[in-house]
Amino acid sequence: MIVPQLPLRDELFLLGHNDDTGQPHIHRQALALGLAGAVLIDLFLAGRIVLGPNDDRPAADRWLRLHLDRPVGDLIADTALASIRYARTAPPVKVWLRGFADDLYERTRAGLVAAGVLRHTARGRLGGIVRTDTYLATDSKWAVVARARLRYLAQGREQPDNHTAALAGLVAVLGLTAHLYLDDDTTTLTAHLKTIAAQHHHPVRDITATVDAAVGDLATATYR
Repeated sequence: MIVPQLPLRDELFLLGHNDDTGQPHIHRQALALGLAGAVLIDLFLAGRIVLGPNDDRPAADRWLRLHLDRPVGDLIADTALASIRYARTAPPVKVWLRGFADDLYERTRAGLVAAGVLRHTARGRLGGIVRTDTYLATDSKWAVVARARLRYLAQGREQPDNHTAALAGLVAVLGLTAHLYLDDDTTTLTAHLKTIAAQHHHPVRDITATVDAAVGDLATATYR
């Protein structure tokens, strides 16, 4: 059976959580920044946005503008397009990521529930005073297929397509490599996934690098 390919953000969301418990592997805010980066990458690969200008400025300072102002047919992606369309000035990548990531974790999760990919379970404890919400995949195939594609890349069994190469880069910069359940040394595998990601579109590399920087800013702010 052929498993439909999910949007990049949805695959990243699934890989960012424990299959058995539904708990996130990393801080939700860091994962949300990665999800926002995934949304931008999907929009770029769909020909909807471009990054400019093409000069030597840092990736985070490049700005976003529409290339093809046409809906994608995905609620979150189309909301992202609208945010760029109606911005007073073309937003720098890092500024946009921070703003769009604000409630993106919850929106992505809700979308996966609506699509039947996640199942929501609510349990009460202490006589119903404390409520625990759990979100688990309805089928393990979604995360398994995404991990398999990354495994094939790592083993050199497949040439990386743009989608999987972008997923490799985001997984690497978010520190999720250890949760791919591969036998490789985590440090070596992370470096390998980054190398694969670096061979593809320059704007995708810029978005991934900006996610990395934004997550680093988040970690720095935590320890201030």
